[in-house]
Amino acid sequence: MNAAAEPRAEADRDGLPVLWHLRFSHFNEKARWALDYKGVPHRRASTLPGMHIVRAKRLYGGETFPALVLDGEAIGSSDAIIDAIERRWPQPPLYPESEIDRELALELQRYFDVELGPHIRRWFFFHQISRPGEASATMAQGFPLPARAAYRAAFPLLRLAMKRTMRLDATGAELGQRKTLAALDRIESELGLSGYLVGDRFSVADLTAAALLFPLVRPPELQCEVPPSWAEPIEQLRDSLVDRPGFRWVEEMWRRHRGVSAEVPA
Repeated sequence: MNAAAEPRAEADRDGLPVLWHLRFSHFNEKARWALDYKGVPHRRASTLPGMHIVRAKRLYGGETFPALVLDGEAIGSSDAIIDAIERRWPQPPLYPESEIDRELALELQRYFDVELGPHIRRWFFFHQISRPGEASATMAQGFPLPARAAYRAAFPLLRLAMKRTMRLDATGAELGQRKTLAALDRIESELGLSGYLVGDRFSVADLTAAALLFPLVRPPELQCEVPPSWAEPIEQLRDSLVDRPGFRWVEEMWRRHRGVSAEVPA
């Protein structure tokens, strides 16, 4: 969905774009990375996970973050946000110049958005919420201590809600692991001599794949706090994949292109 709700109600007083995001989220990382890669000055605003549904409905009528308020219009979904950013700030480009390459890059973005994003999330959270202290601290990071404490106290109920709404079960986790491995296969099959998925430079395809795989890879360039290790099943799979070309490629994309934040402090 790409509609405005309450135009300018959430606009920044200085006219900067405002990114409503969850601090720990791979789809939200896509939007952050795009803004930072292009050096677009912007503000960031967040809510506790779960409460973001209310804010998203108010902003654009959807239920998910990220949402970008740009010129008074709230844009939902990471792909629509990147498209708006690309049109407004075309340099450095995330869409290849060639029409054929651009279509391939967008097709790969759709593939990773659909075939990787929801599935790696189910696999990751199925295992990680077994460590409620770490999980709640990671998800509530950046908020004042009273809010974090309340979130931790409510986490048993929140965990039940996550299991229901995200369908966190053993079957979903197993499918999520298969889809994650398939995404690594796709990366390795698409990589060219340039080291990029499309053409000879970084594009939306590379950004999407690398951002959505961060729960597995846990790159040091992450701009959010994470524990030193994940739950054991996640670490076991991670350890088995660290020498795969696709895994090393994700690490390289983060090292080479993640850069610094373009967020302007409030």
